[in-house]
Amino acid sequence: MNRFKVRPEKEAEFRSRWLDREVLLRTAPGFLMIQFMRGDVQPAYVAYASQTIWASREAYEAWRKSELFHIAHKGMGQGEPLTLEKREFSGYDVLRTVEGQEQAA
Repeated sequence: MNRFKVRPEKEAEFRSRWLDREVLLRTAPGFLMIQFMRGDVQPAYVAYASQTIWASREAYEAWRKSELFHIAHKGMGQGEPLTLEKREFSGYDVLRTVEGQEQAA
Protein backbone atom coordinates (compact mmCIF):
# COMPACT_ATOMS: atom_id res chain seq x y z
CA MET A 1 0.00 0.00 0.00
CA ASN A 2 1.20 3.48 -0.88
CA ARG A 3 -0.15 6.59 0.80
CA PHE A 4 0.13 10.09 -0.67
CA LYS A 5 -0.52 13.61 0.65
CA VAL A 6 -1.51 15.46 -2.51
CA ARG A 7 -1.28 19.22 -2.79
CA PRO A 8 -4.89 20.46 -3.25
CA GLU A 9 -3.97 22.59 -6.26
CA LYS A 10 -2.30 19.55 -7.90
CA GLU A 11 -5.10 17.05 -7.24
CA ALA A 12 -6.48 17.03 -10.80
CA GLU A 13 -3.02 16.35 -12.27
CA PHE A 14 -2.31 13.64 -9.68
CA ARG A 15 -5.62 11.89 -10.41
CA SER A 16 -5.01 12.11 -14.14
CA ARG A 17 -1.61 10.42 -13.81
CA TRP A 18 -3.31 7.50 -12.06
CA LEU A 19 -6.55 7.26 -14.00
CA ASP A 20 -5.53 8.13 -17.56
CA ARG A 21 -2.52 5.87 -18.07
CA GLU A 22 -2.26 2.29 -19.25
CA VAL A 23 -2.03 -0.21 -16.39
CA LEU A 24 1.02 -2.27 -17.37
CA LEU A 25 0.85 -3.96 -13.99
CA ARG A 26 -2.00 -6.21 -15.13
CA THR A 27 0.47 -8.28 -17.21
CA ALA A 28 2.85 -8.96 -14.29
CA PRO A 29 2.99 -12.58 -13.12
CA GLY A 30 1.25 -12.97 -9.76
CA PHE A 31 -0.62 -9.64 -9.95
CA LEU A 32 -4.22 -9.92 -8.76
CA MET A 33 -5.65 -6.43 -8.23
CA ILE A 34 -4.98 -2.73 -7.75
CA GLN A 35 -7.18 -0.12 -6.09
CA PHE A 36 -6.67 3.65 -6.28
CA MET A 37 -8.49 5.45 -3.49
CA ARG A 38 -9.25 9.03 -2.43
CA GLY A 39 -9.36 9.71 1.29
CA ASP A 40 -10.02 12.62 3.57
CA VAL A 41 -9.52 16.23 2.56
CA GLN A 42 -7.33 18.13 5.01
CA PRO A 43 -6.53 21.86 4.95
CA ALA A 44 -3.00 21.21 3.59
CA TYR A 45 -3.54 18.07 1.46
CA VAL A 46 -5.91 15.47 0.02
CA ALA A 47 -5.19 11.89 1.10
CA TYR A 48 -4.83 9.22 -1.60
CA ALA A 49 -3.76 5.59 -1.44
CA SER A 50 -3.03 2.79 -3.87
CA GLN A 51 -3.21 -0.85 -2.88
CA THR A 52 -2.04 -3.83 -4.89
CA ILE A 53 -2.85 -7.46 -4.16
CA TRP A 54 -0.39 -10.15 -5.24
CA ALA A 55 -0.42 -13.94 -5.28
CA SER A 56 2.71 -13.88 -3.11
CA ARG A 57 5.35 -11.57 -1.69
CA GLU A 58 7.81 -13.17 -4.14
CA ALA A 59 5.62 -12.15 -7.09
CA TYR A 60 5.55 -8.57 -5.79
CA GLU A 61 9.33 -8.48 -5.31
CA ALA A 62 9.85 -9.86 -8.83
CA TRP A 63 7.62 -7.07 -10.21
CA ARG A 64 9.63 -4.42 -8.34
CA LYS A 65 12.84 -5.71 -9.95
CA SER A 66 11.37 -6.15 -13.44
CA GLU A 67 11.91 -4.10 -16.57
CA LEU A 68 8.13 -3.68 -16.79
CA PHE A 69 8.16 -1.90 -13.40
CA HIS A 70 10.78 0.56 -14.65
CA ILE A 71 8.80 1.20 -17.83
CA ALA A 72 5.58 1.76 -15.85
CA HIS A 73 7.28 4.26 -13.54
CA LYS A 74 9.40 6.06 -16.14
CA GLY A 75 9.33 9.81 -15.63
CA MET A 76 7.66 9.65 -12.21
CA GLY A 77 8.92 12.31 -9.86
CA GLN A 78 9.86 14.62 -12.73
CA GLY A 79 8.65 18.20 -12.75
CA GLU A 80 6.87 20.13 -10.02
CA PRO A 81 5.94 17.97 -6.98
CA LEU A 82 2.31 16.92 -6.77
CA THR A 83 2.61 15.72 -3.17
CA LEU A 84 3.77 17.32 0.07
CA GLU A 85 6.25 14.56 0.79
CA LYS A 86 7.45 11.28 -0.67
CA ARG A 87 4.89 8.49 -0.78
CA GLU A 88 4.65 6.32 2.31
CA PHE A 89 4.89 2.57 1.56
CA SER A 90 3.70 -0.26 3.78
CA GLY A 91 3.74 -3.96 2.87
CA TYR A 92 1.46 -6.52 4.52
CA ASP A 93 1.00 -10.28 4.41
CA VAL A 94 -2.65 -11.38 4.42
CA LEU A 95 -3.50 -13.42 7.48
CA ARG A 96 -7.21 -13.78 6.85
CA THR A 97 -9.73 -12.76 4.19
CA VAL A 98 -13.48 -12.67 4.79
CA GLU A 99 -15.62 -11.89 1.78
CA GLY A 100 -19.13 -10.47 1.91
CA GLN A 101 -22.07 -11.35 -0.28
CA GLU A 102 -21.87 -7.99 -2.12
CA GLN A 103 -19.24 -6.95 -4.67
CA ALA A 104 -17.27 -3.74 -4.19
CA ALA A 105 -17.95 -0.85 -6.56
